[in-house]
Amino acid sequence: MKLLGSTERLARFALAGFGMMIMVSAQAAPVPLPPVKIVLFAGPKQHGAVGRHEYEKDLRELAYMLEHSGTNRQVTTEVIVGQKPRDLAALESADAIVIDGNGDWLKRETGAMFPQYADTDGLTYDAENTAALKGFDALLKRKKTGLVVFHYTMWTDNRAGLIYWNDWLGGAWIPYLSHNPVDKWDIRPIGGKHPVLRGVKPWMPREEMYSRYFLADNAGRTELLNAKPATATNGSGGPVAWAYERPGGGRSMVWGGNDFHDNMHLFAQQRRFLVNGILWSAGVEVPRGGATAELQAGVD
Repeated sequence: MKLLGSTERLARFALAGFGMMIMVSAQAAPVPLPPVKIVLFAGPKQHGAVGRHEYEKDLRELAYMLEHSGTNRQVTTEVIVGQKPRDLAALESADAIVIDGNGDWLKRETGAMFPQYADTDGLTYDAENTAALKGFDALLKRKKTGLVVFHYTMWTDNRAGLIYWNDWLGGAWIPYLSHNPVDKWDIRPIGGKHPVLRGVKPWMPREEMYSRYFLADNAGRTELLNAKPATATNGSGGPVAWAYERPGGGRSMVWGGNDFHDNMHLFAQQRRFLVNGILWSAGVEVPRGGATAELQAGVD
């Protein structure tokens, strides 16, 4: 048996320790999380004066903020403007879809999700639109795609459309029973520790707020924001945003604001809330203190 000298024993011990360090380091190296894709669909601007219902401007700003949100995932975005894509292949790779556009109220407009009420029997849709909606529904359920919907997009009179909204979102806004007054709103997070509320504090915008939603009992829904109007005749307020864990998988969020474009510039709390909510709907961990929600320099 060969006896090793103290110097050689020390060298071998050091090499063995170095090898162990390499193995531990290799085992502990974090696996990069896959990138996330968010598709933002802005309906055509056919409603409201300049500075209101600026769907494209709002969503392009949110796209920038999502890509610079400070989350632990790479976020890529695609903004689609105009009519919703008929070819669902454009949505197959999306982890979340954000929709901001017209409702089905006025015949001269293009609904973001559903045909205009006046072009239907009020109860159903024609064969082409029914097939398209069934395809979208199947996509959401198969891919468990997140869905986020704002403001006027929710105006849906057709019964079939309301059933879809309630299924996808866990609630619906019902024309002439719900309401949407313009007022100054005191918006406050509802108690709890939902990830969408991280870093979000109260704010008070002047807004046309979609409120008084139809919210059936649903264990998957978490109300996020309560808003109270300044004018007593506009009611006592209530929930204006919620998150929804869909029963078959997938996440949805609804937000009643985003009429006045200036509010995106005036209120960092609104921006952070929206970015948090979109990230959450896409299955992304919201940063502990809330997402970074800074506007791109030079935007209007």
